[in-house]
Amino acid sequence: MIRIVIFLFMAITANATTLKVGRGNFPSIKAAIEKAQVGDTILIGQGVYKEGNIVIKKSITLIGIDFPLIDGENKFEIFTIVADHVTISGLHLANTGIASIEDIAAIKGLEVQDLKILNNRFNNTYFGIHLSSSGNCLIEGNTLTSDAAAEHQIGNGIHLWKCENAIIRKNKVTGHRDGIYFEFVTHSKVEENLSFGNVRYGLHFMFSHDDQYINNTFLNNGSGVAVMYTKGVTMIGNRFEENWGAASYGLLLKDIGDSKIERNKFFKNTIGVLMEGCSRTDFKENEFSQNGWALKIQASCDANTFTKNNFISNTFDIATNGSLSLNTISKNYWDKYEGYDLNKDGIGDVPFRPVSLYGMVVEKMPTAVMLWRSFLVYLLDKAEKVVPVVTPENLKDELPAMKFYKRS
Repeated sequence: MIRIVIFLFMAITANATTLKVGRGNFPSIKAAIEKAQVGDTILIGQGVYKEGNIVIKKSITLIGIDFPLIDGENKFEIFTIVADHVTISGLHLANTGIASIEDIAAIKGLEVQDLKILNNRFNNTYFGIHLSSSGNCLIEGNTLTSDAAAEHQIGNGIHLWKCENAIIRKNKVTGHRDGIYFEFVTHSKVEENLSFGNVRYGLHFMFSHDDQYINNTFLNNGSGVAVMYTKGVTMIGNRFEENWGAASYGLLLKDIGDSKIERNKFFKNTIGVLMEGCSRTDFKENEFSQNGWALKIQASCDANTFTKNNFISNTFDIATNGSLSLNTISKNYWDKYEGYDLNKDGIGDVPFRPVSLYGMVVEKMPTAVMLWRSFLVYLLDKAEKVVPVVTPENLKDELPAMKFYKRS
């Protein structure tokens, strides 16, 4: 039986043909799809195509020549894909319809396998790419741009629901509700993407276990990046930058467990990392620079470790809302450390307490931030360092590094 299937597949592939749309060939994309057989390639020439919703039910490849415009006329979903092994590349997709109930997208994949969406341009789409109940899909090299002013006016740039083994790589996403959104997505990788200027989150994922987020940049998004109700998260080499606002942060970790946060940079965020209900997560070799708060660790967090991180020019290094810390902080570099190293082993001889009395006051009374850099605050913090009575006794770095950790 297996030999028969392989033989049929080879026969189909050998007979694959190329169909051309435009300039005296097929007059429309729909006409070419109607004629195409499994394994065929459709070349779409330059021009503007207004064909309503185009449904793909065959394993075919669509390739645009010099980015032909596929126009949804502000009415339609553009491509709806219900077949496996489909590739869409080199198209300019614009002006989808908008709906409050239905998730209208420029490209939607429904229960498909091995869908490839490569090097396309998306403009003014409600959802850019929307996949559900799909696996082994590749989304690479696309540019997705929109300009919505409010969340209700726009969907997400790249949206995956109940998918597995997806790769989201080298895409640029801006102006959407969330740049990249995962829900119930497992064993997938998000790598080398730029997500900036989105209304809410640059990256937002929930209930999405055992995924990797590597070398991405999340810049100037409304609320930063949110990671919720997930375990087995790996975030390495990402940049979280300039996410400013009363409800903004570089990275929110809510109910996260058994995860790894390494070699990331948190630069100029209101809060670098906000942690709620986070357990058994390792923070290693990250850089926290020029944030309002580098870390906010709520009392609900436990068994997390912070090792060999750099804390530089943050207004507050760590804040907490509890009197007891169940986390381990060791061998980090703190630019506010005023201790000494008599034996020259590179480790401070006295512990560093990163939670200041003033920070505790601001945590309970935010308006007290107006006193920042006042002489009164200076006296309070100096007194607390001599005789700690308010700051958590065990929230301290027993082995603070004397020098900044250089990254390769």
